[in-house]
Amino acid sequence: MTNLFGEFFGTMILLTFGCGVVANVLLKDSKGNGGGWIVITAGWAFAVLLGVFGAVATGAPQADLNPAVTFFKMLLGVYTLPQAIATMCAEMAGGIAGGALCWLLYLPHWEVTEDKGLKLAVFATGPAIRNTFANLLCEIIATAFLLIGIFTIFSKGVTGTAGFGVGVGPYMVAMLIWALGLCLGGPTGYALNPARDLGPRIAHAILPIAGKGDSDWGYSWIPVVGPMVGAGLAFVVCKAAGIV
Repeated sequence: MTNLFGEFFGTMILLTFGCGVVANVLLKDSKGNGGGWIVITAGWAFAVLLGVFGAVATGAPQADLNPAVTFFKMLLGVYTLPQAIATMCAEMAGGIAGGALCWLLYLPHWEVTEDKGLKLAVFATGPAIRNTFANLLCEIIATAFLLIGIFTIFSKGVTGTAGFGVGVGPYMVAMLIWALGLCLGGPTGYALNPARDLGPRIAHAILPIAGKGDSDWGYSWIPVVGPMVGAGLAFVVCKAAGIV
């Protein structure tokens, strides 16, 4: 149970800060309005860092914060199927909670922001060019690089026999998230994480957000299926390459 709370708590922090930086950049009359992609990608990197610290501090040493990561670890034998499903549910609940907290943090700004698409973009990803195959492929490839990157960073060839010092690993993963956003995030907004997208998207759907539009459920399966397929692909690559 401690592990599940930690995953919930860490994912809640991740989405509060992650959705928060998007809100800061996109919502009207926010002091960060117009900050741009560099601000968003940096904010998401910091969000992952803080989310991992929050999860570890509250009893989740794995600090997945992401069903795709949990799925990869299940394939690796870290979790049983029931443990993986429970962990994913905790992460999804954390995503919903984080989205709700972001709504409260920016409460006056929803009404003054007229663009419904910008409001949804605070909570969920969307493609720059809507193309089902290309969008799905992007999420698969980007998530595969996320998982390959994580397990490369923590491989013995990189960390050495002594391993990283306590707390160093999350900084390295945050830099990976920043790189993924800067380099691979343009086509779809780099969900990489079903809990990051579906959780806040559910929050968008159920919260009384002033002047909101629909939650774009027609696209919503792509940032869920893509990352899970990408995780499976990454597992195959990491096994073949001897990374795990």
